[in-house]
Amino acid sequence: MGVGMKDIKRRIKSVSNTKQITKAMELVSSAKLRRAKDAVVQSRPYFETLYDTIKEIAVGTKGIKNVYLEQRDVKNRCYIVLAGDRGLCGGYNSNALKAAVAHMDGKKEKVVTIGKKSGDFFSKRGYDVLESYTGISEKPEYSHGQDVAAKVMELYSKGEVDEVYLVYTYFASALVQEPRAVKLLPLSFESEDAPEDKKGKGVMNYEPSEEEVLNYLVPKFIGGIVYGGLVESSASEQGARRMAMESATGNAEDMIGKLDLLYNRARQASITQELSEIVAGASAI
Repeated sequence: MGVGMKDIKRRIKSVSNTKQITKAMELVSSAKLRRAKDAVVQSRPYFETLYDTIKEIAVGTKGIKNVYLEQRDVKNRCYIVLAGDRGLCGGYNSNALKAAVAHMDGKKEKVVTIGKKSGDFFSKRGYDVLESYTGISEKPEYSHGQDVAAKVMELYSKGEVDEVYLVYTYFASALVQEPRAVKLLPLSFESEDAPEDKKGKGVMNYEPSEEEVLNYLVPKFIGGIVYGGLVESSASEQGARRMAMESATGNAEDMIGKLDLLYNRARQASITQELSEIVAGASAI
């Protein structure tokens, strides 16, 4: 067997091993994606209802005071940027980070990072990283959202930041993930945004008062929005990773096919050469 054939055999084995790894990662991501999708579906109705309640109180009650509703001059912004702890997920991480930088419009704002990729990205580029969270991007819990929300709400209430944005990846489907930037603080609601079918449908009484209820709900709402972003990003990461590994597995199969063809050609050439040498030797005798 010639040296060329040995090299081809070695490459086929190497690519086959890589294919086994990417296929296994694809299957793992598929299982994680199913769980993440279930979490997305279960979380959305709760936070949509919470949003409607807070909006109803804020818009429908005059004279209500809450530090998180006050509009003020914007000098410092803070961005909560969600990315993954690992790579091998296509453009998921880079798209989220690019969306955050684009929304900052050339300014190096304060940043709270979630995910190792996010922390590394902004630390290396000289951004003011106020807090970094790792190990929660793939298995987010409600308490994680509350912890992050408590941090940014403290910064906002102390006046260290004047606006807070959340940059996450919206899970549209297993094939489509959309980076989004949403404003968390200060809370702002427009009365025109109220759904038509809810306008003029009676009066809701809140005890002990609208202001007390709002003070109780706002931290839960902010934490819920952060948790919702974590869940959406987790599902998006698994969807992106599954697609990337599926593509890598397909590419490995194509490469193995080409290498097999190349090996067969080399083997046929070697056999032909041996036959030619045998015939030439017989003729010489």
